[in-house]
Amino acid sequence: MEAFKQHTGLVAPVDRVNVDTDAIIPKQFLKRIERSGFGQFLFYEWRFSPQGDVIPEFSLNQPRYQGASVLISRANFGCGSSREHAPWAIQDFGFKVVIAPSFADIFYNNCFKNGILPLKLSEEQVEDLFQRTAAQEGYKLTVDLENNTITDEQGLRIDFELDEHRRQFLLLGLDDIGLTLQHADKIAAYEEARAARLA
Repeated sequence: MEAFKQHTGLVAPVDRVNVDTDAIIPKQFLKRIERSGFGQFLFYEWRFSPQGDVIPEFSLNQPRYQGASVLISRANFGCGSSREHAPWAIQDFGFKVVIAPSFADIFYNNCFKNGILPLKLSEEQVEDLFQRTAAQEGYKLTVDLENNTITDEQGLRIDFELDEHRRQFLLLGLDDIGLTLQHADKIAAYEEARAARLA
């Protein structure tokens, strides 16, 4: 997993509450077994009509938000079923940071396991980011995980809090498997000793 220390990216809004995982990645696209390739289906039923036509009003279809890597949304983002495909789709589309007032617990945990930084800010702070994004085309944020800050080029600074264990996982680029592999020598030594005892 790629380490996350600091990221500057274009901000894109999805101005809806209770964005569930079926909206993030609809169930008909869950047949793939790879982690990659889900980005094209992100918010599919909001981005495309039943006939497959692009819905130009949806934010992610608008030219000003193309290439965005910071997603802002409203409360209870990632609710619904616990599909891990939801963060896969978000990441594959190009988002590295998701900012919202609150997240569903399983989705929130899955983000960290897949190298995405989900940040909880107050309703007022998120509303301010929506206003700034709407007012300025090409609006960017810099998220500094080493210093726990969010800044923009106009002087905005937001300090955020994050569980230190999760923060370190992202800073070091570790998932659960990566953490285990850090102890590969000790695991191998234990297995050798166990095999010798049982021989």
